[in-house]
Amino acid sequence: MDEVTLDDWTERLRGWARELGFASFGVADVELSAAAEGLARWLDAGFHGEMDYMARHAGLRARPDALLPGTVRAVMVGIDYAPEDPQWLDRAWETLADGERAYVSRYALGRDYHKVVRARLARLAQRLQEAIGPFGWRAFCDSAPVMEVELARRAGLGWRGKHTLLLSRDGGSMRFLGTLYTDLPLPVDVPVDEHCGRCIACIAACPTQAIVAPYRLDARRCISYLTIEAHGAIPEALREAIGNRVYGCDDCQLACPWNKYAATASLPDFASRNRLDAASLVELFAWEREDFETRFEGSAIRRIGHERWLRNLAVALGNAPRSDAVVAALRAREHDASALVAEHVRWALDRHGEAAAAAAPAPAAPAPAAPAPSAPPP
Repeated sequence: MDEVTLDDWTERLRGWARELGFASFGVADVELSAAAEGLARWLDAGFHGEMDYMARHAGLRARPDALLPGTVRAVMVGIDYAPEDPQWLDRAWETLADGERAYVSRYALGRDYHKVVRARLARLAQRLQEAIGPFGWRAFCDSAPVMEVELARRAGLGWRGKHTLLLSRDGGSMRFLGTLYTDLPLPVDVPVDEHCGRCIACIAACPTQAIVAPYRLDARRCISYLTIEAHGAIPEALREAIGNRVYGCDDCQLACPWNKYAATASLPDFASRNRLDAASLVELFAWEREDFETRFEGSAIRRIGHERWLRNLAVALGNAPRSDAVVAALRAREHDASALVAEHVRWALDRHGEAAAAAAPAPAAPAPAAPAPSAPPP
């Protein structure tokens, strides 16, 4: 294809992307060596915590051609996911202030975004393929070692905010990013200027001070990391600050002035399921494993498993206002088969001034049978 033809097909792609529900679209080159240096410094500081895959696949992030041979461009898209409620920001703060309710990060209220975005990106690529013939492409959405935020910045979808997420003037940060690697030399877009200025609202809002400097996040302190990525016990020093956040955290986004302009989700896939935007902690803590797996079928939350779900809820119940219902819910799982859950439940009970009940005594061993009487002497 010549340059004019590539320009034309890029504009058609842009229009098709809008038809598929994508709110933003841009094309970036894939020269990522400078970004790779920043990632290396972040990893050297140990900020990735238990996310070993970040270090293990670090080299791949700067080499798109290792994931798709021949890659020369990244087509970047964004899709809105803010709740379909003009007062969603106020509602989110209200939930966080209500210690009896569970707060789930707004992105996880509906269907698993990985699948939704990747499927629509694949449809976008297939539509172009039907028009021009076969070409190399591969779609991603937070599903492989891809530098989504950096590529989206280079594609002109926004700028990197001080909380490290992508920000745009027309959509804030409440957008999922999708990436389409391709071997087509499409014309690239121009990055936009940054518009954070002196604002540090996101840094000040972080409950655990995980944003240790502008554009620098210590994941080990981040509530999203602690409730989703961390597999073991949540450090006691950070439990109180978690409040009622049982899956992820949005505080840095809720505090960002640009999210006043965030558009609500254009797809029904991201609407709240299982009343997650209004559920009580006690209600969710009563779910057994089968309930968890059934209700979260097709949800990103299912990935953490029932054990870590209960761990997170136990911490939130420990931070909840004391009530008979809260204490009873905790007592019901005080001797949970999972040592991880039981430990967090005991911590929560202690927070409410409830001494841990003594472990149920082991059943007494049966008395040894009396020896059979010896035969009488002849």
